Amino acid sequence: MKMSFTDKARNKADELTGAAKERIGNATNNERLRAEGSTQQTEAQARQAGEHAKDAGRDVRDAFTR
Repeated sequence: MKMSFTDKARNKADELTGAAKERIGNATNNERLRAEGSTQQTEAQARQAGEHAKDAGRDVRDAFTR
């Protein structure tokens, strides 16, 4: 089963929220908020990449079982 739309949307929302936090942290010179935003973005991107890798693995498996 492919990654659901809900998972994709949640990951993208987390990534955008992280980006906003990072920008606000930069604008206000708040190192904690900047770091929190950067971390949130990285985690969301990592989850997204992991889901894409799982999807690719399934596609390969499916290609060999047809």
